[in-house]
Amino acid sequence: MLFRTALAAALALTIAALVPAAAPAKTATTYYLALGDSLSVGVQPNPGGTSVETNQGYTDQLAALERRRIRGLKLYKLGCGGESTSSMLGIGNRTFCQYRGDRRLGYGHRRKGSQIAAAEKFLREHRGHVAFVTIDIGANDVEGCGPGGHIDTTCLTNGINAIKTNTPKIARRLRAAAGRSVTIVAMNLYDPFLEFYFDPAMRAIAQASAQLAVSVNKSIGDGSKRNGIHKVADVFKAFETLSTTPTTYRGQRIPRDVERICTLTWMCAPRPRGPNVHANRAGYGLIARTFKPLI
Repeated sequence: MLFRTALAAALALTIAALVPAAAPAKTATTYYLALGDSLSVGVQPNPGGTSVETNQGYTDQLAALERRRIRGLKLYKLGCGGESTSSMLGIGNRTFCQYRGDRRLGYGHRRKGSQIAAAEKFLREHRGHVAFVTIDIGANDVEGCGPGGHIDTTCLTNGINAIKTNTPKIARRLRAAAGRSVTIVAMNLYDPFLEFYFDPAMRAIAQASAQLAVSVNKSIGDGSKRNGIHKVADVFKAFETLSTTPTTYRGQRIPRDVERICTLTWMCAPRPRGPNVHANRAGYGLIARTFKPLI
């Protein structure tokens, strides 16, 4: 009996040595989920002046920075140009972004799905594999409130009220879908309307716009931080929005905050590319670096 047991053990070892070892399991992908409006998809004007999505946005640049720390990090964009806090929730008619499941299909004349629902589906189906989430939203709620350099106070009030109402809903839904452990970082807004400074007749509007941006950003910050998104990238400060220190831009002495808008966005670019509210590559890079310490 002892002989048979020894023989069986020897045969088992021999067979085991002949069978190829199983291939190691593949490491699951780690994702960076990017949400928001046109800034999140890197929109910039092309040479003809048409705003197009690029791979130079802050989400692309932030992903590149974080890949030094998180090997194989995959950027998953669900952002949509023109998105407001209302349209992100699938209400209102500001944009016509198309979503199916957890994917963005593009733009169309008839709304299909919503960004928030797509984000919730993605976060729930990839629990444990999402490193962090970023979101920028709210600019399109108020962007159209300064036509021709004249502030439409009714439009502005309605836009701020929409941000106050919708941002908490967005934050709560994202936190519930992501779970407690996933880092979610929002951002506040720079002030493209500082470019009005160059027209003496509109200079007062430029100066007032910065204080209006303070109010808008407070609504974004409060709505985010009180409802599960505890970190907000201070892009307003990074763009030095309240700095009136004189500096030189193209041979002209202007306030520092105006120079920053000219240098970091397309607002001061000659036509047909300008004026355009979107950040340029340098501006998107600064936004990415503002997010990075909070990730």
